[in-house]
Amino acid sequence: MDDFGERRRLRVVGLMSGTSADGVDAAMLETDGDAIFALGPATETPYPAEFRQRLRALMGRPPDGAAETDAVIRELTLRHAEAVRAVIDAAGIDADAVDLIGFHGQTVYHAPDDGVTCQVGDGRLLAEETGISVVCDFRSVDVAAGGEGAPLAPAYHVALSRTLERPVAFLNIGGVANVTWISPDGGALAFDTGPGGALVDDWAAKHTNNVYDVDGRLARSGRADEDLIAAWLAGPYFQRAAPKSLDRDTFQAFRTALEGLSPADGAATLTAFSAACVAEGVAQLPAPPLKWLVTGGGRHNKVMMAELRRRLDAPVEPVEAVGWDGDALEAQAFAFLAARAAFGLPISYPQTTGVARPMTGGVLYRVS
Repeated sequence: MDDFGERRRLRVVGLMSGTSADGVDAAMLETDGDAIFALGPATETPYPAEFRQRLRALMGRPPDGAAETDAVIRELTLRHAEAVRAVIDAAGIDADAVDLIGFHGQTVYHAPDDGVTCQVGDGRLLAEETGISVVCDFRSVDVAAGGEGAPLAPAYHVALSRTLERPVAFLNIGGVANVTWISPDGGALAFDTGPGGALVDDWAAKHTNNVYDVDGRLARSGRADEDLIAAWLAGPYFQRAAPKSLDRDTFQAFRTALEGLSPADGAATLTAFSAACVAEGVAQLPAPPLKWLVTGGGRHNKVMMAELRRRLDAPVEPVEAVGWDGDALEAQAFAFLAARAAFGLPISYPQTTGVARPMTGGVLYRVS
């Protein structure tokens, strides 16, 4: 990656389109890749239903180079440019006051055991559209070196945790759920625990008029099948040692086991399963966390949060309990990682992705 110059304080916009593929979160922060000097505004730019459907159609395989695929990638990038402009407007500054963009792109396929991870998005086009230098393709270097390529947010979690009593666990519940456990001295262990909201989102979309189970209402009216959950937890992924990671659709085959359940019981079972996966992962942590801080869309699901509190032997709170914005935190993480990558600092580690040594990563599209 090209040198971004001497390490200094940068104003960075981070962008995140998660595995739910419902829109772009954008957040601004000021950092030198180590310290977090200031958190700026955050915005959300939802995807129209038609575009979301076209984007979801790309998932589950590497990009095929077809004209429709290229058209979706271009539109995705332009929607990210719109998100950049929205957060800059919210900050009340000009674009030339922003030093860098961290552009995660959209994960469409993640198979690190095969040496493949695919986040689509055109970093060069985003730089041209915004007039701001862009770091993108954060995961490929780690995967090429034998790592899982995920999760990557732990470096940011460690920076945030400096003000907290540790050990502490950050739990991000997007389409996939992942945990970052942070020791008293700032060391980290991270891994994907299992599905987050992906399975229950797809179930809700199939059985209701919503694309997710709003507030867990459907699950609340059902009863979880604990025998089915126990059978799923006996699967090979949960026997693997951390670090480890998942594709959004890894557990889609589990849905066939739900045939015959009511929509409410299916939602209750899938929601409880996501929480049970987190509890199953506790055995891999070096010591019990004093607190679980939950970020991502799953923290809005009241049934999910209740299940986590029931299954985990520690306080479980949304990150807002310590003054952070859980809707912005993943976008902030990729702003932070962009600064680290631009200065050649590591963004992944042996205990977070399983890579042999700390690795930097990313591709820089620089605007003079």
